Amino acid sequence: MTKVEKLRIAKALEKMKVDVIEAGFAIASPDDFEAVRMIAEAVRDSTVCSLSRALEKDIDSAARALQPAASGRIHTFIATSPIHMKYKLQMQPEAVIEQAVKAVSMARNLVADVEFSCEDAGRSELDFLCRIIEATIEAGARTINIPDTVGYAIPEQFGLLIKTLMERVPNASKAIFSCHCHNDLGLAVANSLAAVSNGARQVECTINGLGERAGNAALEEVVMAVRTRPDLFDLTTRIDTRQIVPASKLVSTVTGFPVQPNKAIVGANAFAHESGIHQDGVIKHRETYEIMKAEDVGWHANSLVLGKHSGRNAFKTRLHDLGYSFSSDLELNEAFARFKDLADKKHEIFDADLQAIVSDTQSAAGEERFRLVSLRVCSETGTTPEAKVVMTVDGEEKSAVAVGGGPVDATYSAIEMIVSSGLMLQLYSVNNVTQGIDAQGEVTVRVELNGRIMNGVGADTDIVIASAKAYIHALNIVLSEDRKAHPQSQV
Repeated sequence: MTKVEKLRIAKALEKMKVDVIEAGFAIASPDDFEAVRMIAEAVRDSTVCSLSRALEKDIDSAARALQPAASGRIHTFIATSPIHMKYKLQMQPEAVIEQAVKAVSMARNLVADVEFSCEDAGRSELDFLCRIIEATIEAGARTINIPDTVGYAIPEQFGLLIKTLMERVPNASKAIFSCHCHNDLGLAVANSLAAVSNGARQVECTINGLGERAGNAALEEVVMAVRTRPDLFDLTTRIDTRQIVPASKLVSTVTGFPVQPNKAIVGANAFAHESGIHQDGVIKHRETYEIMKAEDVGWHANSLVLGKHSGRNAFKTRLHDLGYSFSSDLELNEAFARFKDLADKKHEIFDADLQAIVSDTQSAAGEERFRLVSLRVCSETGTTPEAKVVMTVDGEEKSAVAVGGGPVDATYSAIEMIVSSGLMLQLYSVNNVTQGIDAQGEVTVRVELNGRIMNGVGADTDIVIASAKAYIHALNIVLSEDRKAHPQSQV
């Protein structure tokens, strides 16, 4: 994600009343540092956190990025499992404890709120965990995170681990215990709930279960499980659940990861009833087949609000209600022009359409070395598809004609004839923004250049044009910004 996209999501999380927003890895690159700083400056109602390895340069970078925060936290971590210490860190256990204590102490001198994580705790030795946790609490950590980094844990076992640590660590009462579960075995939410049942009071989770490999525990599932089963969880969260679906759609749009229709809580079919028996039961009494109200998680918030006769102020107001703002009148005018253009093509404009318009507009904002001027595609049965692309490169208009296996392939070949970027296309994905044959298509591409990986997103009622926009968006990001590999890859 770009820093602008991260800021949009952070504002949505703040609106949802998320307690702590982990804004990024400040040391990763100048762009990541700036993203953490922007979020720290803009978010007032949630704690803003920056992740860091247990290294002085990471912690210093995190502290500097968090300076504008109303409430800032440094989250530092080091691996504690035998396999990680031996092969990744190449450190002895005593040296790991020493480095962890040093990192927490340094962070505590820079900010009031410090979290410490035992990376790969799920495969760590219990006695060693007790020692390092006790030492880091003594050094000033007030949140202790127990991650199941590789998704290896089973709920009963993971819950017992949390309980045992809280019982055995002498100063455990001075810290909040947290869990961070991955979904490699499909148990991230179950493990998180087991941790909560055994004393954990912070759950690290993500919208839509987004995350490394198979993902992390899904916020929406954890929150609604606690809310729906008060008989088992005598606990509450401050989450405004009506913001769950809007946040889910925003994250899906920005990242390009679609939500599967049967995904719990936020999937399109989560509150749909096809079976005649189910339909009959719901009609007679909703609770026969529904344990939650669709309205409670924000499903009805995505209603039709605007049309072709809507004015600029109504457009701006609705986007503000959805949590969007514009950096300039020029950006607002560009988005409004796109809205009017879409309204001429599509009779019904939904909130999801507005979100796609903003994504498309803000994707094109900033330093635009490349811009699509026009696209003509010829695709006919029995002939080889051909595309003519006209685009500007650093303000100079250029064009090219190319053929390909399909209209999108031909379009991308024509773009590459102009820019000669050398990008490798890793992923091409198309999703409809709303229902209906007139829906906007949203295209996500993932590209790689010299080890740098970036997403590009484009939306249009014409899929080929959306595809060109997505590729050009990726070009602008990859070739215009100084990005480094994620710092964990450097360990």
